Amino acid sequence: MFKRRKHFIDESIIQNIYKKDRLIRYAEFLLGLFLVSLAFNVFILPNNIVYGVSGLGVIAKGLWQIDPSFIIMGFNLFLMILSFILLGKEKTANSVVGSLLYPFMVKLTEGIPKYIDIAGAEPLMLILFGAVINGFGLGFIFKAGFTTGGSDIINQVVSKYGKMSIGKAMIFTDGVIVCLSLLAFGWVKLMYSLLSLYIISVLTDKVILGISQSKAFYIITDHDTEIKSFILRHLSHGVTVLDGRGGYTGNHQKIIMCIIPTKEYFIFKEGIQAIDKNAFFVVTDAYEVSGGA
Repeated sequence: MFKRRKHFIDESIIQNIYKKDRLIRYAEFLLGLFLVSLAFNVFILPNNIVYGVSGLGVIAKGLWQIDPSFIIMGFNLFLMILSFILLGKEKTANSVVGSLLYPFMVKLTEGIPKYIDIAGAEPLMLILFGAVINGFGLGFIFKAGFTTGGSDIINQVVSKYGKMSIGKAMIFTDGVIVCLSLLAFGWVKLMYSLLSLYIISVLTDKVILGISQSKAFYIITDHDTEIKSFILRHLSHGVTVLDGRGGYTGNHQKIIMCIIPTKEYFIFKEGIQAIDKNAFFVVTDAYEVSGGA
């Protein structure tokens, strides 16, 4: 009974999340689809860059002159059926819209390169530009709560049945697809594909999380009173003191947590080390800070 009620509450929370700012989410999704499709037709396809299921469309176009949008649609339909069988209805539902609209948008934007004269540009610059635009587009899509299907479905299947994390599954599946570019187009295109894949992954995260404006400090020190005074009086930032215990010694110790603007990172770090040169601290990016006095 408790599990059934908990499941109902979880589903209610998820439904409310997806209902919130629905128009904005759809606008971000469509903008993301347009950017990804634009990058594919203008920069990725002409330069034979391979990654994800769309990379299979690049190979089909380069070797056999088959319309890449047909290849992407065919693979996405097959993967949706596979997802329904292996992952279930709920997992599949989240991928349906993107899986169907992405190849349609690729077809819709295939004529744009005729109006953009970049024939004399350096290939590396074109590839970097394509990766940047693609990364922004995917970031908008994922931020809106959608996917483009394709390798996202493969990653989930490999993760579930290969007993590995999603991260490892992504390395495996995308690695296999990218390596196909070596067989189809040679070493140079393989290196370009790997570079593009890295840039896309970084920019996708930046769009979803935003650029870090703050840093989170976790400090373990024997001079916690002096460090708290330095933070409160000289930097005018609040602190939170957590109770910790050494994993090896078992000794109780205080952990000072503080969120500061990135621009104050240097003076904050130097101040801590000036007070206690043996202080142990960890610094992480704080992408979003909310609440508190």
